[in-house]
This record gives sequence, C-alpha cells and structure tokens, in this order.
Amino acid sequence: MEANRSPLKIVIVGHVDHGKSTLVGRILHETKALPDGKVDYLKAVCERRGMPFEWAFVMDALQAERDQGITIDTAQIRFKTDLRPYVIIDAPGHKEFLKNMVSGAAAAEAAVLVVDAQEGVREQSRRHGYLLHLLGLTQVMVAINKMDLVGYDQDRYQQVAAEITDYLGSLGITPAFIVPVSGRQGDCIAAASAAMPWYQGPTLVEGLDRFTASQPPVGQPLRLPVQDVYKFDARRIVAGRIETGRLQVGDSLVFSPSGKSARVSGIESWPSRDVQSAEAGQSVGITLDEHIFVERGDVAHLASQPPHVVNRFRAHVFWLGRQPLLAGNQYKLKINTGSHQVRVETIERIVDVETLSNHQAAQVERNGVAEVILRSRTPIPLDAFADNQLTGRFVLVDGFDTAGGGVISRDGLAAARSAPRSTNITEVSHTASMQTRWQMNGHKGGVIWLTGLSGAGKSTIAMELERRLVRKGWQAFVLDGDNVRAGLCSDLGFAPDDRRENIRRVGEVAHLLTQAGLIAITAFISPYREDRENVRAMGPDVFHEVFVQAPLSTCEQRDPKGLYRKARAGEIPDFTGIHAPYEDPRAPELIIDTDTMSVDEAAEAIFGYVVECFQIKA
Repeated sequence: MEANRSPLKIVIVGHVDHGKSTLVGRILHETKALPDGKVDYLKAVCERRGMPFEWAFVMDALQAERDQGITIDTAQIRFKTDLRPYVIIDAPGHKEFLKNMVSGAAAAEAAVLVVDAQEGVREQSRRHGYLLHLLGLTQVMVAINKMDLVGYDQDRYQQVAAEITDYLGSLGITPAFIVPVSGRQGDCIAAASAAMPWYQGPTLVEGLDRFTASQPPVGQPLRLPVQDVYKFDARRIVAGRIETGRLQVGDSLVFSPSGKSARVSGIESWPSRDVQSAEAGQSVGITLDEHIFVERGDVAHLASQPPHVVNRFRAHVFWLGRQPLLAGNQYKLKINTGSHQVRVETIERIVDVETLSNHQAAQVERNGVAEVILRSRTPIPLDAFADNQLTGRFVLVDGFDTAGGGVISRDGLAAARSAPRSTNITEVSHTASMQTRWQMNGHKGGVIWLTGLSGAGKSTIAMELERRLVRKGWQAFVLDGDNVRAGLCSDLGFAPDDRRENIRRVGEVAHLLTQAGLIAITAFISPYREDRENVRAMGPDVFHEVFVQAPLSTCEQRDPKGLYRKARAGEIPDFTGIHAPYEDPRAPELIIDTDTMSVDEAAEAIFGYVVECFQIKA
C-alpha cells in the first residue's frame, strides 16, 4: 500500500548512557541498512585509537561525541523492514543537550524510550517521558536495554517494566510494548533471543512495524499559516503549508488575526496544471479574488472554524534557557510562521517531573517544567494543543537563543481577551465609489509616505505640502508621527514589534483616507523597509514613497526636539540612527535631499510631483 511506503519517523530517547546510540547502530546492522564495509571501517578506527569497538559510533558521527562518549546532536538515518521504510532520530540524553532532544522528538510520529536494565528508571528517563507527553507522542515503546549485564534476568525486567509503566501511566501514556533487548549483543533487536526464552512478545523491529503511520490531519479544521506573499506579474501569491484540513478553489478564507477575508481564485502549481484542491501536509501557493493585506504569520481558515485569537493564554513550558524564566520578563514567541513579543504574566506552578507534584516558585530553572500565563501586545491566532497539536505548540526565544518550548492549554482559552473575529464582522460596501469622490474633489486620492531619519525635515515638509495643496483647493491631511503616538498609538513603545504595529495602524488609516478621496500625507521615520512595503501592499496603486534624505550628522546638528542628545546620553533606548537601524528605501517614487534643499524647495518638489500624479486629466 502507498501508506506503507511512507517513512515512519521514530525518535530514540532516554537517560544518558542507557545505550540509545548503541541500540540504533545495532538496529541498522540487523536490518542491513549499513553500507558495505562500514562496520569494518569503524572497527579499524577503534583499533587505531586503541579503544574497543562500539555500535554507538555508527550514529555518533561528530568527533566531539567520539571523544566524550555522549551524543551531542540529533542525527537522522534511514532503514527499512519488509513492511516499510523508517527515518530514525537518535536524540541526545544528557540534560545539557535537551534542546536537541526536543527538536528531534517534535518531528517524530512514534518514540522508543530506552531504559538501562541495571540502573532502572532515572531522572532523564522521567524527563524524556514527560517531554513525549508534552509533545503529544502517544505511540511509545520501551526498550529495556543492557539485559546482558543483568544476566537476562526476568525478575529484573519485570521490576523495571513495572516502574516505567507506572510513570508513563501517570502521564496518560500506555506503552505499546516493553521489549527486553541487548544492543551490544543484538538480543531481541530483529530476532528472538535464545537467552530470554521467557519473553514471548515482539522484537524491537517487530514492535516498530506495529506502529501506525500518522495520516495527514485532513479531517481537522483548515489551518494555513502564511509563510510569505510573492508577486509574479499581476498576481500576488500567498504561500504556506496546510497544517490541517483542506481547501479548494472557491473557498472563502479568513486571515487571522486581522479578520480580512477573500475567496480562493486559484491554486498555483509547477509545472502549470489545473489544481482545484489541496490538503494537510501540502505546501501551496494560492491567489485571492481581492488584493487584501496579508502577511507572514497570519493563519488562513474557514469562517465557520476559526482559531482562538487572543492576547493572553495559559501554557505548559519546558525551559531550556541559560538564565531562569522570570515573571515579568519578555521573550519572543514563535508559533506557526509568526513571531510575537510576549511577557510572562504569571508563573502558576512548577511541575516536578520526578514525582509529578506541583509547587510554587518565583522562577523556572533550566530544564524545569512550569505552567505559566503569557500575555502578548498583539493578538495571536492559535489553538489549544489538545485540539490541534500542530498549531497548539510554540517555542520561546531569549535574545537569539531558543530558550524553551511549550504547548497551549485549553484551560481558560475560550474566555481570553480576543481580537475581533471575522464571524462578527460584516464588511459594508460604500455606495459612493472612490472614483466618484475623486471626481467631486477634482483630484485623485493617495498616500504620500514621507520616510527618513528624525531631523531630516519630514514633518516640516509635510505641513508645508498640506498647506499648498489645501490652498489649491485639494483635500489633504497630514498624519504625523508624534500626533498619532499621542492618540491612536499611545499604547505602543519603540521596540521593533511596536514600531511595526504603529506603522500598520497608520497605513490602515491612510488608506481609509484615500478611499474617502483625500490625499493622506504621512511623516514617519518608519525605519523598516518591510513595514513600508506592507503598507504599500494595502493599496499598491495609490502608495507613493518619498525618501526625505539627510546625513545622520546633519540630523544630529539640527536635532529640533533634542532627541539625539537624549539618545546619546542613554535616556532614549532603541533610537533610530543611534541604537536601531534605518533601512533606506530601495526604489522610492521620489528622493528629497534636505541637506542641499530648503523647506520651500523640498515642498515645491513634492507639490509638483503630487499635482502631476493626482491631477484628473480632462
């Protein structure tokens, strides 16, 4: 069957030194997956180093791993049985490398938890078991390894089996099989062991063959996180991977958190062919029947089955950061294709992975598990992990390091403060068209977007331009950075995400003014090129970017508001040009050099451009 030819992804986890890599090496040998001469080569390497041969060296490919005797990174390698192919992930067990173990387990469909027959269930055995629970892996097999070191004793096998069964059972995991094995000697890997006649269950390989390959979750609600938006000729193609559900041409999609909606007019393919539908697991590019503003991180769905769109939610977090997780700290949360700044509002409880008991603490130490409440300034589209494992888990980034992972709790999610839902919004069409308003005004509407460093002269030029246009009898209005931040955006700071939200709001207002037939003149530093392009995408035909250019030294000499002085003194953090970057426009419609031009000359140059572009020709 076709399903049987799809590789099943297996993760191998367990306490350090319990023999995971040895077990994997032996599996590859027993299933004849190793290249000819591979074992002989490794034996020769061991001889040259004066050390005994280890099956672990098949997987431990890094030189540092051979020297230290521990697995540092996850490794993937393929093998196959008569039933199907496999991708096996050997994940590190040492707690210093748990981040890599989480990365490996997150991609797996089933797991093998390795426990040493001599040592029994240890701290990392429990920790890894808890992680499998957090990541939603329910297909778990336990391999009680190193049975040769306990004389293949049945009583010892039963003791360890009972211990791990009790622990996994407390997490809601029932192991499919508990297989006694010896990775070093090959017992019960692919064939029954004469040394353990008392064991009548499947071998390790037979147990793997009894796992069920997960099918793409096409029956769940549609979730299509937007990866990017590409422009080809006249088309804007929204690209992403369908995580769950299915879509087809003609479907009306809603994009959360904005709530904008449009109909799927086409599904792009290469080579060009007629594609009418797509489903979970497929990466697609779609075109829409309307040019709505869509950006990376948005989640497309059907109106009848929306995700939660919230600013606050409860989550179970596994912390891996160098510094403790503290209440009040801010981190970057990555979920699906989106990134959001979140603050730890509350650490509700710490979970002891050894005993599963709970206790209160002011911080979460490295390798700790906790239930926390996270709050975001911007709305986040998400699902409870219990409802959708693919869109209900996330990672936390501290600085530039992945510092934790987590799953979203259903508890309290429905009552969380949400952004307006598309199901409660009905877009109203104006009876007076934009073109009609233009005719009445005697000019077209549009956005004149002035961008440049603080002190370049944007606001002064914008106000003079407005004065000239109004005297001409045209409808024009200035949206100035300081004025907007005193009202519409008074809740925003100057961190990168706040700057993006500030520009998004201004862009929306500017385009509303354009639809009313006005000329919206904006004066904003708007330092990030991507943000300005996103505003352009709201209405590409009416957006005009004007780069008000001046050297940083000139702007600092002017310093009309004293901001550069305060920034140099450390009183203003994240100040553009000093501590934060400014990205010059690539292809602005107009460049105004205020280092060489007076205010009157600059305003007259833009005025002439506006009249030329916006005058309605007879």
